[in-house]
Amino acid sequence: MHQIDLRSDTVTQPTPAMREAMFAAALGDDCYGDDPTTNELEALAARVMGKEAALFVPSGTFGNQLSIKTHCATGTEVILYEDTHIIAHEAAAAAVHSRVQMRTLEGKGSRPDVEQMERRIRKVKDVHEPYTGLLCLENAHSNGEVIAPDAMRQIYALAQHYHIPLHLDGARIFNAASYLGVPVTQVSQYADSVMFCLSKGLCAPIGSILAGSAEFITRAHRNRKQMGGGLRQSGVITAAGIVALTQMVERLAHDHARAQRLTAGLAALKGIAIEPRDVHINLVWFSLATQKQALRVFDALTAANILANEPEQGKLRLATHHGITDADIKRTLEVIATALVE
Repeated sequence: MHQIDLRSDTVTQPTPAMREAMFAAALGDDCYGDDPTTNELEALAARVMGKEAALFVPSGTFGNQLSIKTHCATGTEVILYEDTHIIAHEAAAAAVHSRVQMRTLEGKGSRPDVEQMERRIRKVKDVHEPYTGLLCLENAHSNGEVIAPDAMRQIYALAQHYHIPLHLDGARIFNAASYLGVPVTQVSQYADSVMFCLSKGLCAPIGSILAGSAEFITRAHRNRKQMGGGLRQSGVITAAGIVALTQMVERLAHDHARAQRLTAGLAALKGIAIEPRDVHINLVWFSLATQKQALRVFDALTAANILANEPEQGKLRLATHHGITDADIKRTLEVIATALVE
């Protein structure tokens, strides 16, 4: 039975062009700065993001945590929404690597409120209080929504007003730009540093990028080494990143279109709760009345060799990506429809 993997866009496989590029990559020692393929990727990534410099890192979590460590002094505070990846899915890494305090905001990180954010900033230099060291946003958000450019502009203006750097977890920043119909620099311009993943919808097998000012990346380079991210002949993997940035960005719109077909099909099923207007990219979240019903749908998908993450509190997430076809969407909807009437 044909397997359909809807767990995440991280399950994508490298394309034939990537495999060829990896095999033929010119190599050096990146710790000495002489791996030509890695240098090419970093220069390309900086240009694409509209930043002065960029650094290849092993993963998105590594990139986010490297940014926090580079921006923040020990004992300072990071302000971010409680549902963002950095706080919810990075194993308390900021406490381990950077020894900073996380100050969370309630609500959806995909809909940041500038007044709420400003209330969290430490404005009084009191010996009893930590200093605000960093603001963080996530765009596109892992709930499938994209932050509007005007909202990002307002938060960035707030950060500049208080002389606080802003880091953007842009794991899916190209999805956000595709949804908005704008160049990616229209998103990245509202952040002092940005991390984006090569290994999600862009199909590279491994790796992410951290981009920012030349001075910031110089400091981040040392911190990367300290965190165990010093690499040697990294061109064997960064070659795939070059293909990802030059060949795979435009096709993300196909993933979004399939997510919309999946959303429309789910919305037509009795017992499914989904808000189509909140599905902006390739991530489709939907709910059932109870966890028991959600588990029944999950079990039916599993039995049909359709992979999904286990439901949480009655909610499931399905992700479209390069490996998913229109026929896969049709079959998935059929299996869910059958499960709901059994």
